[in-house]
Amino acid sequence: MELLQNVHSYLAYVVLLVLFLAVANAITGLAGNRMFTLHKDFRLSLFALILSHLQLILGLIVYFVATSGFKALQIVGIGNLNAPARLLAVEHPFINIVAIILITIGWSRHKKFLEGKKKFKSIALFYGLGLLLILSRIPWGQWLN
Repeated sequence: MELLQNVHSYLAYVVLLVLFLAVANAITGLAGNRMFTLHKDFRLSLFALILSHLQLILGLIVYFVATSGFKALQIVGIGNLNAPARLLAVEHPFINIVAIILITIGWSRHKKFLEGKKKFKSIALFYGLGLLLILSRIPWGQWLN
C-alpha cells in the first residue's frame, strides 16, 4: 500500500504540471485568438483530464485502503480532528473531488462549442478553477518534506 501512496504523491507533480500547461495553453489560445487544434490543444486538454481522473482514483484507493485518514474520521469524528488530520481526512479528498468535477465540466463544455475562443475559454475557466482548488488543499507540510 505504501507503493500506491508513493505513486499518488509523485503522480501529483505530473498532474499539476500538465494541468498548468493545459490552463496556460488555453489562456494563450484565448488571448491570441488561435484555432483550437486537434493535435495540440485537444490532446493536452484530454491528457490533463485523464491524468487528473487517474490521480483521483489512486487517491480514493489510498484514502479508503492505505491511510488512517478515513479510519480516524470513523473513530473520533470530524469535530475531534486537529487541523492537519482534518486536511487529510476531509478537506483534501472533498475539495479535490470538486476540482475533478470542475475539470470534467470544462472538458464536456468545450466539446459543445465549434468556435476556438469558446473552447479555450471553457478549458481555461474550469481547468483553472480545478487547478486552484487542488493547489489549495495539497498537504504542503507533508508533501515538501
